Amino acid sequence: MTIQEEQLKQDELIRLGADAEHLLDNPAFNSTINNLVDQAFQAFCNSKPEETKDRERSYHHYRALVDIVSTLQQRVSVRDQITANDNTSQEE
Repeated sequence: MTIQEEQLKQDELIRLGADAEHLLDNPAFNSTINNLVDQAFQAFCNSKPEETKDRERSYHHYRALVDIVSTLQQRVSVRDQITANDNTSQEE
């Protein structure tokens, strides 16, 4: 990979991180995710012992929501690391 290709890749990762942070800072997004998590958790907890498929569906729904938020947080972390590395290399 050339230096120019590497810079384009880093620019894209920085953009993805900024977009992810924008979503994570959005009250409507957070409210929606939190409501969906609560619904999935309630459905899981309120299922009867014999309702295995319903409980598993609720669990998978919950995990998908957690994975979405975790992925967004990871993108922000990657952006922050790239920015910190750029700042360190500019100081040298």
